[in-house]
Amino acid sequence: MPRQSARLVLVNETNFMLYTPFLPEAAAGTLEPRHVVTPLRDILKRTYLRLGSIVGHDPEAKTVELRAKYGETETLPYDQLLLALGSVSRVLPVPGLAEHAVGFKSLADAIYLRNHVVETLEEANATEDPARRDELLTYVFVGGGYAGLEALAELQDFAADAMESYPRARLHGMRWVLVEATGRVLPEIDLKLAEYALRQLRGRGIDIRLETTLEQVEANSARLSSGETLPTRTVVWTAGVAPQPILKQLNLPLDERGRVPVDEYLRVRGSDSVWAIGDCAAAPDPRGGFCPPTAQHAVRQGPVVARNIAAELGVGSPQPFEYRSEASFVNLGRYKAVGRIGERTFRGFPAWWLARSYHMSQIPGAARKARAVLDWTAGLPFRRDISEVGSIGHRKPLG
Repeated sequence: MPRQSARLVLVNETNFMLYTPFLPEAAAGTLEPRHVVTPLRDILKRTYLRLGSIVGHDPEAKTVELRAKYGETETLPYDQLLLALGSVSRVLPVPGLAEHAVGFKSLADAIYLRNHVVETLEEANATEDPARRDELLTYVFVGGGYAGLEALAELQDFAADAMESYPRARLHGMRWVLVEATGRVLPEIDLKLAEYALRQLRGRGIDIRLETTLEQVEANSARLSSGETLPTRTVVWTAGVAPQPILKQLNLPLDERGRVPVDEYLRVRGSDSVWAIGDCAAAPDPRGGFCPPTAQHAVRQGPVVARNIAAELGVGSPQPFEYRSEASFVNLGRYKAVGRIGERTFRGFPAWWLARSYHMSQIPGAARKARAVLDWTAGLPFRRDISEVGSIGHRKPLG
């Protein structure tokens, strides 16, 4: 097939790409939320963008069912289908979790959490009831991986800065709690770096409960497996991810964790025209096992699968996915991080600077790079903004 005859169609629920490593900084107000997303039409010049979601798949007919933004459905034919559906928060059967906890997977989650923290500070500063202040100023995070630690560290930094404007709340004091089911945090990185991160967070007064699980969540409390009940209005659930549930309706093979099994070329096993990458795929790791659900692996699977699809169309030759992760960084708030490059480890300000440099190389588009740098630079001499903007995007009824 001639190269110019290929037509690319991207189906996505939004018209932007979210740079997920910056979610904690968007939540903490270090970066303006619009500066952690990139409009797809700015970076995809030869792609037909359709807003909506895929809700059905017929492998025999080679068609997918698209549900558009406003509810209309239509059938789209394909020659080659690539699934990059990502993941959702892994929810466990904890009573009250779905009703009273919030996840940390989307830009909406990040903005909500920032507004919610500001609201709790405002209410705690106004109330005369010490018990209510306890609930408002206790923040519980569940899950000690990348997402949990980075979100906790950035938001605690933000709240500590904001406290200067809330004298009555400051006198009462905040309580930040991390709950982790295993015996360590950050299982993805070197144990010594994880222990350093643990010491740093505990040194900031964060209460870290290892080998502890969340047993129940209510509107104003959280009960732990230790038997303790914490008074709180804030439970953030970051205890892992799960593949998108819609995969179960797409007539594809799934493994025991609900992911699509693919071979070393990222082709769905048993199919000649369907491919999968990222969190929704069970892709073989060159070091053994399967690739972890990280952005580092997903962004490197993209070019490989693109070349392999092009090879199916007669352009170039296929190649296997052979990426081996050689670096990892975890931000611990302003000017603090831990990280590894190859065999070398970094901590404190050097790790924070290296992490920023790496992310600058990965943000798509010169405009987004410049805006991120401007946000960081403006944050050096000035305090973070504490405006509560939760009403934005929610119109009020006329009259």
